[in-house]
Amino acid sequence: MDAPTTTSSAGSDGSGGNSGDWGWFTPSRKPADDRRAPDQQSEERAPSRPVNPIRPVGTEADRRTPPAPAPGPGAGDRGTDDRRTDRRPDDHRAPGPAAPGPAARGSEEHQRPDEVAPAPQDVRPGPDSPFAVPETASPDAILLRRTMAEVEPISDKVTSYFYALLFVQHPELRPLFPAAMDAQRDRLFKAILTAARLIDDLDILTEFLTRLGRGHRKYGTQPEHYPAVGECLIGALTRYAVSTWSDEAEAAWVRAYTQISQIMIDSAAEDELIAPAWWQAEVVGHELRTHDIAVITVRPDQPYPFLAGQYTSLETPWWPRVWRHYSFAAAPRSDGLLSFHVKAVPAGWVSSALVHRARPGDVIRLGPPAGSMTVDHASDNGLLCLGGGTGIAPIKALVEDVADHGRNRPVEVFYGARNDHDLYDIDTMLRLAQKHPWLAVRPVVSDGPTNGLSGRLPDAVRQYGPWNAFDAYLSGPPGMIRSGVDALMGVGIPSHRIRHDSIEELAAAAE
Repeated sequence: MDAPTTTSSAGSDGSGGNSGDWGWFTPSRKPADDRRAPDQQSEERAPSRPVNPIRPVGTEADRRTPPAPAPGPGAGDRGTDDRRTDRRPDDHRAPGPAAPGPAARGSEEHQRPDEVAPAPQDVRPGPDSPFAVPETASPDAILLRRTMAEVEPISDKVTSYFYALLFVQHPELRPLFPAAMDAQRDRLFKAILTAARLIDDLDILTEFLTRLGRGHRKYGTQPEHYPAVGECLIGALTRYAVSTWSDEAEAAWVRAYTQISQIMIDSAAEDELIAPAWWQAEVVGHELRTHDIAVITVRPDQPYPFLAGQYTSLETPWWPRVWRHYSFAAAPRSDGLLSFHVKAVPAGWVSSALVHRARPGDVIRLGPPAGSMTVDHASDNGLLCLGGGTGIAPIKALVEDVADHGRNRPVEVFYGARNDHDLYDIDTMLRLAQKHPWLAVRPVVSDGPTNGLSGRLPDAVRQYGPWNAFDAYLSGPPGMIRSGVDALMGVGIPSHRIRHDSIEELAAAAE
């Protein structure tokens, strides 16, 4: 979810007003027993951090009829018409330089159920759907999941319409997003749906949203942007959730979004007290290991606390507002320097800039550290580490972390690549193995001749073991993570002892 959210808190109790039932995000029609004005509903908020109440996208009648074609210039243009709030986008693309704004309405049009042939009145996700309804689900969770199951097959259209609404109704938010929206387009909307799916799992939901709320401080957004996102979310779901949308569903989404946004607002405000929104970091070292892999060392402008195995987000001066995730390639150092291993990929804006353009003296931005792929130093278990490609970077950091703590725990590293040439950091790893007798490093090559092991990384792990006394750590491409997890569980390592970074964030880091 690399998209702007907030920087401020709406209250210390996390309730969002009225225990999270309605708060400042109000639906088009409120329950009969709640007739307070918006400013009365949100009186628990700190008065120094006002948040504007949500303005529904049109009236209830408007949102039950197809919108008219949007006249005039597109949302990406900067003409005066671009700031009118009565326009309704119909384009199915995200606005941006390549798709500057809403186009004329095509033959495909969304209509309410009472305007077309009868449709099923209840969409129930199947057991294999990510939105399957647990037996213990709350009434709100049931409504949310049915809506998500309905829009999932047309998520591209829903997402495009969501951003079209956001940029047409709130053009002042467009500069907060990257100039080109191809990589950004799905993240904000998918993150909202993910949070809604977790609405009954409060602990997991809070952990997920706390990290997002803190991480998104770097976008420099304001609390009043939340109602804008909320009203456009409701507008997109109203338009496309033909069979499942109702007053009850809308009320459930209002309550869910209020809870989601409140957690993020509060976590950002708490983080604001102890850490900056971002760190400036000067490039002090740039070593090209292969034609497309560089080891980059930076010096932050102020202390940067992190743990070995974590990652951060980077923004370069050449692609403003485009952030990508990279793991730290070393444990925390006394001199405060940070290292990253970056592989330039085709059409990878940030990775290509860091590998081929960055030089000592350039200044980049760092977001806050994140990730739970860290060592439990209270455990006596060994570490089984699988690193593929530049995924060896955090594995190296973990090895250094174990060494820094002075405990002789067994550490087994399987370092995978397509060929020997791509084992760009093998010399460093072998030197570490010579220095520490508790460390074993095994290179694994999938293609071509090699002096190490041949084959796929998970297959090589199966040849060794047993691993019942080891905790597993995986870092590398998403496909390797998936196959590696399956292999490790197949040899008896339980899932709670297998750690790796988010698959979605790994995919985003490759751009």
